[in-house]
Amino acid sequence: VNLAAIRNLGLPFWLAGSSADRLKEALSLGAAGVQVGTAFAFCEESGLAPAYKRSVLAQCANGEISLRTDSRASPTGMPFKVVDEPTTVSNPAVYEQRERKCDLGYLRQPYQKPDGGVGFRCPAEPVEDAEGRKCLCNGLAATIGLGQLITEGIEPAIITAGDALHDLHRFLTDGKLSYQATDVLRFIMGETEIPEPSPA
Repeated sequence: VNLAAIRNLGLPFWLAGSSADRLKEALSLGAAGVQVGTAFAFCEESGLAPAYKRSVLAQCANGEISLRTDSRASPTGMPFKVVDEPTTVSNPAVYEQRERKCDLGYLRQPYQKPDGGVGFRCPAEPVEDAEGRKCLCNGLAATIGLGQLITEGIEPAIITAGDALHDLHRFLTDGKLSYQATDVLRFIMGETEIPEPSPA
């Protein structure tokens, strides 16, 4: 990315993607700040289901966490980074067991039916071109503890994160397996002074 060209546009921009420890650098490059997702997603205050947080952070503490880019996971066609967690759809056995259905429908798209009417289809439904696609609507809802009841129990989750997942161990000091949002903020801020906003 040509940050100089972006800065020359005169519009505010932010850096993202494992940028939490680069705030000072981002500000020096003309960015308005950094976007931090993963570090906040696994802190105590986040909405992620506590059992998933505990499991993922225990793996981070042991250096055993596994994160992979799944180019087929999202029905939107965008690649997602997915945490390998045995009880979620990242596990092929859990994925295969889940009935392919769309009952929340946040990603449904309209299509023309053979009779000329309009139908709605989710790219994660049981059609040939949806092989390997995951149900994000149900999966992400389950990740925050709002999984729907299904025949097999509760909808399985899908846990997404960024590459910064591998750095979460830095917040797990003195044998702790949790941390707070203030720990993330202290790390981001460090000794960096935030410049005063320029006059409008």
